Amino acid sequence: MNERANQRVAYFNGEIMPEHDVRVPFRDRSFLYGDGCFDMTRTFNGNLFKIEEHVERLFRSLAYLQIDIGLSPAEVIRISEDVLDRNRHLLADGDDYWLGQRISRGVKAVGDEGWDHTGPAVIVECQPLPFRERAQYYRDGLKVIVPSVRRTPPQNLSPRTKTHNYLNLVMAELEVHAQNPSAWAVLLDYNGNLCEGLGSNIFIVKNEELFTPKAQYVLAGVSRGTAIELADEIGLRCEERDLDLYDAYTADEIFVTSTSFCICPVSSINGNAVAEESIPGPITGRLLEAYSKLVDCNIADQYLKHLHTE
Repeated sequence: MNERANQRVAYFNGEIMPEHDVRVPFRDRSFLYGDGCFDMTRTFNGNLFKIEEHVERLFRSLAYLQIDIGLSPAEVIRISEDVLDRNRHLLADGDDYWLGQRISRGVKAVGDEGWDHTGPAVIVECQPLPFRERAQYYRDGLKVIVPSVRRTPPQNLSPRTKTHNYLNLVMAELEVHAQNPSAWAVLLDYNGNLCEGLGSNIFIVKNEELFTPKAQYVLAGVSRGTAIELADEIGLRCEERDLDLYDAYTADEIFVTSTSFCICPVSSINGNAVAEESIPGPITGRLLEAYSKLVDCNIADQYLKHLHTE
């Protein structure tokens, strides 16, 4: 296969192949039940960010789900770097990739289908980050809406596992997008406290201190952890605690963290404007600047250069 072909390639169960040749059987348990997990990182300047931390989290998810993929974390990192290397030439100048590892428990075989492989399915793939679609958020801030759908409680299924079963978050996002297609969903937990959004964590700034929901109730993102580390480095206190809508409505600033956003300011929540008028606010701006310095990439500018106004 010509590795310089004008199409992305992916790793699938030991082979590198064009994305469109990856075929997952319809009896695959991830398709049937959402029985699998994944993790995602991104590149900056074409280089993977904290790949070790993301793969470590992937293997914690695998341990929780009791799936053995027959590969070590070091091998998954090597495969991930190889997939990136084979696709890097397709990146446009200034763009970057999401890169993900996607795991299924395997095929729920009846026994007479003649499958060559019924064990765990392992896919490593990448795709361009959606800079154009999300550029407006760095100009206007995210408009957060809290849906009626609550986050699955940890006593039912641990949110610390990044599983393929995203229906809880998907239903919340559908409800929010029915009100405003460009709004961002952030769910409450079972107790009525702020929890998380689809692939994103929330932070509140009050009196130059940071507050974020407890890790027990959320998928504690690598970007969330990076923001907490950077806050400590620049002398900002950060506390994990229960946060309700009163805390959000009276916050000085709000921002979300995610793999793609890193740090993105919030301009309103349920139609209530965040106190700071500037986007981003001063504390969010300091953290965004520190994050940009860490990754040697102006995060906001990378999005804003894709902004097209009519």
